[in-house]
Amino acid sequence: MTHQRVTITGLGAITPSGLAVPEMWDAVANGRSGIRVLEGDEFETQHARELGVRIGGQVRGFNPEDYVPRPLARRLDDMHVWAIAAADQALAQASGGPAATTAAVAEATGVAPGAALPWDPARVMVVVGTGSGPLRPHHQGAVGFEHKGQRGVPLTLTMHGAPDAPAALISQRYGVTGPARAVSATCASGAVALGEAMRALRHGYADAAIVVGVEDCVNPINVSSNANVRALAAGYEARPAQASRPFDRSRTGFVVSAGAAAMVLEREAVARNRGANVLAELAGYGASSDAHHATTPLPDGRGAASAMRAALADAGLTPEQFATGAPDGGPLGHVNAHGTGTVAGDAAEAAALTAVFGGGVETSPASTTAPQLPITATKSSTGHLLGAAGVLEAVISVCSLREGIIPPTINLDDPAFPELSIVREPRRLPPENNTMVLSNSFGFGGHNAAILISKR
Repeated sequence: MTHQRVTITGLGAITPSGLAVPEMWDAVANGRSGIRVLEGDEFETQHARELGVRIGGQVRGFNPEDYVPRPLARRLDDMHVWAIAAADQALAQASGGPAATTAAVAEATGVAPGAALPWDPARVMVVVGTGSGPLRPHHQGAVGFEHKGQRGVPLTLTMHGAPDAPAALISQRYGVTGPARAVSATCASGAVALGEAMRALRHGYADAAIVVGVEDCVNPINVSSNANVRALAAGYEARPAQASRPFDRSRTGFVVSAGAAAMVLEREAVARNRGANVLAELAGYGASSDAHHATTPLPDGRGAASAMRAALADAGLTPEQFATGAPDGGPLGHVNAHGTGTVAGDAAEAAALTAVFGGGVETSPASTTAPQLPITATKSSTGHLLGAAGVLEAVISVCSLREGIIPPTINLDDPAFPELSIVREPRRLPPENNTMVLSNSFGFGGHNAAILISKR
């Protein structure tokens, strides 16, 4: 089936590794960790001081009033403003100027409206990927009710406590009248949001999409929950930058991080007609479910393998073409692995990568071997942004293609899977081996998604 190509024209990022894409990319490309000992009043209560895990990736130095006026900043949760900020950055890049706000928003908030967005607002959609949505308003409401009853529950819980709240706020901010929705698939949410938006654009349901992944998961309750299921790396308070260890034998779990990332997608014809600067193409998307367990993936990785094969097939590629299709017989690109640092998750992904690119356990196996295909795991630097991770790693993948550099997997001191060719230092690639990135996102509940980004 023929379909319209979907381009990427804008990027944004609010992360522990930086508050804009250039800053974030510089940190990731050079292997600098954004993981620190957790700070803030909420981590200084008696119970919080007793947490078994006290490290993570926090958004530091962010001023909400750089993006929204003080009255609105006081009503919104951090994650709402992070989502708005990342969208602002991506739209500014896509439109070639300051991001626009509508007259209605200007009247309500005091923000002067900008120039109109470069598309018919009825032909623009907003898709936000988030695993949990805004958690803090619910916590504040529960505490308020416990102390004051109904009077203690803030109005903002109803207005801004739902997972779709960031999508609604973004659509209101820019006057977008096309579809606005949230997508939730735990740690695959961001990748699923990108994939579903891509499909909508391919089929002509919209001309452009503002896609945001956002998560505010670095709080005592969420840290406690993930620690209780033994998903988090523990014992690294004295050396937090070394805690996230994807594919290393000493890995003990992931490091939770917070933040947001954004992409502007456009149908290729629309982008070309308006003279947009096309950064890359979103060329393929695949998704699957393990149907297995709440927190543990299928050991053989066949669900993850299915998503990877589907993403490649969606772009008209076989695994063998991706791994050996360059003029020199080498790979067309590399894999940005999900690579969280959990014992079971990394083992399952290693099995999936070997199955897809190293002989396979399903149909159409590739004849190449996994070591020929470069693999990186950037959560080693950023930590795991859960529902935001898929969009952030798509942003990293675009930067990688444009700069010609595969960012390193840090903290890989003792590789547990020698059959995989994991990049441990920044690697510059010749153009023929740097045309595509396959980016994986796999989540609790057995949610699997993979996207293929192409340099066009």
